[in-house]
Amino acid sequence: MSSTPFVAIFTVFVLAIFVGYYVVWGVTPALHTPLMAVTNALSSIVIVGAMLQTVHIDGSMFTPTSLLGAFAVFLASINIFGGFAVTERMLAMFKPKAKKAPVATSENGGDA
Repeated sequence: MSSTPFVAIFTVFVLAIFVGYYVVWGVTPALHTPLMAVTNALSSIVIVGAMLQTVHIDGSMFTPTSLLGAFAVFLASINIFGGFAVTERMLAMFKPKAKKAPVATSENGGDA
């Protein structure tokens, strides 16, 4: 009977892997940037949940739950910061390129 909650949670975990895989690979390339933004938002929710798990439970400072919560905060932070960096680079591709000013040389009347 004690394995029933584990089986239920593990089943949801495996189903989430399959759903996530098909959602990411099924999206059109034009929607990858909004998908990255949503992923960053979900990671921030994970951080809130993990921070709630890091508080000391039953008067003990370090419990397995609090250590896993701290590790989840660390991994979700890496995911958020990396996601923002990738999203910024993706959005930079859509910005118009600045035209370069012509360089003055001796052939076109400059002092160089």
